[in-house]
Amino acid sequence: MNITKTHMEGLFILEPQVFEDDRGYFMESYNAKTLKALGVDTQFIQDNQSKSTYGVIRGLHYQKEPYAQTKLVRVLQGEIFDVTLDLRKSSKTYGQWIGVKLSEENKRQLLVPKGFAHGFSVLSEQATILYKTDNYYYPDYDRGIAYNDPELNIDWQIKQDIAIVSDKDKKLPHFKNADLNFNPITL
Repeated sequence: MNITKTHMEGLFILEPQVFEDDRGYFMESYNAKTLKALGVDTQFIQDNQSKSTYGVIRGLHYQKEPYAQTKLVRVLQGEIFDVTLDLRKSSKTYGQWIGVKLSEENKRQLLVPKGFAHGFSVLSEQATILYKTDNYYYPDYDRGIAYNDPELNIDWQIKQDIAIVSDKDKKLPHFKNADLNFNPITL
């Protein structure tokens, strides 16, 4: 597996080795030992899957401590622009975001550690996303940040006039007003 460290501590792009032939392909999409070698000793306990159409923007979502989640995100079908925002006040990259294209073609995965908000936009006609989490969903700790916060200036690679955004996500606060409780950097 090819592993790319980003400039954000704990945020990795994983590219599995793919074995292709005339029958299709095989790849190892997850290996706990590989992540542990990076210093990520995470036990994933839940898989989530979503399907969306072109122009959908979901996010930016996170769960507050003590129920924060590490996520391993990949695309089964289509293409997305996956965005993460560093919410860890002690981090050198606090308040910065990074975007990565994930697709069924490039088979990239994004390992998003606790302390990050996460979202994506759908760049293909449809996209099916699968992500593992290391904590369960707790509605009382569910939070988010406005996808269109002008201070963050995230380029979702979708024209705003055609973006499809849930009512819930349209009401999320700007980053400066977000309900955060992430301080230490933990992997």
